[in-house]
Amino acid sequence: MTPSQSQSLGNAMAGASLFIGLFLLAIVILSVIIYWRIFAKAGYSGVLGLLMFVPIANIIMLCVLAFGEWPIYRELNQLRQQAAMRGPQGPFYPQGPQGPQYPQGPQYPQGPQYPQ
Repeated sequence: MTPSQSQSLGNAMAGASLFIGLFLLAIVILSVIIYWRIFAKAGYSGVLGLLMFVPIANIIMLCVLAFGEWPIYRELNQLRQQAAMRGPQGPFYPQGPQGPQYPQGPQYPQGPQYPQ
C-alpha cells in the first residue's frame, strides 16, 4: 500500500467516524428529549428521563411508569373529589319545552309494506 493510498483510507475512516459520531449524538439527544417529555407528561420530573441511560435503573423506571400511579392522575382524582363535594357548578341552561317534540309512534299505521 502506498502512502497516498493509506492517507486516503485514513481520511475516509475519519470522515466515516465523524459521521457515525454525529449520528449517535443526534440519537442520544433525541432520546433525552423523548424521555424527558414522557416523564413530564406523566407528572414526574423530566430529569428522571436521564435514568433511562443507566442500566438497571432504566428497567426500574419503566416499571414505575407502567405499574405505578402517575402524579398527574393522583392530582386529577383529588380535583374530581373536590368538585364532587362542592356539587355541580357552571352554567345552567334553560330547559326546553316539556312534552314530545317528535312523533312517538311508528310512521306507518301497519308497518312498512315490502313487495314480495
